[in-house]
Amino acid sequence: MMRRVLMSALLVFTVTAVQAKNLCSTAPPWQDWNTFQQTMISAQGRVIDVSDARQITTSEGQSYAMFFALVNNDPLLFRRLVRWTEDNLAQGDLTAHLPAWLWGRDAAGVWQVLDANTAADSNLWIAYNLLEAGRLWGEHSYTVLGHLMLQRMAREELVKVADFGYLLAPGKYGFSDKGVWRFNPSYLPPQLLARIVQDQPSTLWAELQANTARFLIETSPLGLAPDWVSRSDRWTHSEDDQQLGSYDAIRVYLWVGMLHQDSPDSTLLKEHFKRGLLSLGAQHLPVEKINILQGTAEGVGPVGFSAALIPLFDGTDVAQTQRQRLLETSIKDLGYYSQVLVLFGQGWDEKRYSFDRHGFLVPAWVHCYE
Repeated sequence: MMRRVLMSALLVFTVTAVQAKNLCSTAPPWQDWNTFQQTMISAQGRVIDVSDARQITTSEGQSYAMFFALVNNDPLLFRRLVRWTEDNLAQGDLTAHLPAWLWGRDAAGVWQVLDANTAADSNLWIAYNLLEAGRLWGEHSYTVLGHLMLQRMAREELVKVADFGYLLAPGKYGFSDKGVWRFNPSYLPPQLLARIVQDQPSTLWAELQANTARFLIETSPLGLAPDWVSRSDRWTHSEDDQQLGSYDAIRVYLWVGMLHQDSPDSTLLKEHFKRGLLSLGAQHLPVEKINILQGTAEGVGPVGFSAALIPLFDGTDVAQTQRQRLLETSIKDLGYYSQVLVLFGQGWDEKRYSFDRHGFLVPAWVHCYE
């Protein structure tokens, strides 16, 4: 019943949202986002990773595409992305099920969920996108759906860690063994949590937000973020974690770099991670793999890594070097993940969007209505 009410409201909302989209635009056409849509998003609203033979779709890809559709003031695409996610990853009802993280073609050629476990960071982004779509487009049904997702996440994905407090488990299953938890620091963008607690100030989300800066700093003693970290009675880097900071950790620098200057812990976090990365030598950035305990680096990171570092190093020669690298690269030549990092980092750099001190999204198009 709830789902029927929500979808009916969305149909009514579409007409007014399209009219709003046509009023004006303050930013030039977003060609890189248009390229991403043309090459990776189906007409039904499915983000397809064409580099995988199974033609997979992940909840991560869906969540990021929703965010960029919101940034680009595209309510029709946003609705298609939400609907496809609900129908195919959430058993037809996002109010009752968190999305499975992986969908695609199995060995028998059947299109279906390939792994029913959840990806908590993607769920966090989806819930955030719904809250912000509800606020920015004036559509209450999105707000309701976002709140319901957060309530379910609090029950199924927030965990209390001994001698630390609440953290976000990476998924519903499989991240705790014999009292040892595994966590992924890139799953906690501080601005998303800041936004969420504006609506839910007296919940477990507020406790999680209060723990986030401490978590990010304690798990990166040299200012170098790990991909994964383990916790029993203290933070450790197990054999599975490999003391490695690479394709997951790059997002920690991206999220921190995009924090508003007046956000709580913004200066602390930015200085912590800038010092860590600069200790590797500015001329070597971005690096592909970092031993986060020894402070050693290996390989050159892909172009997406360059885009991800621009916000953190904005106003420095490091950022300018990364911008030049982007100018010399066509996004069409990049894979899914690098394209996403470019859309985040370069989109922010081009002032297509920002976050305010409370984590609310400020897309360029909102200035059309001021």
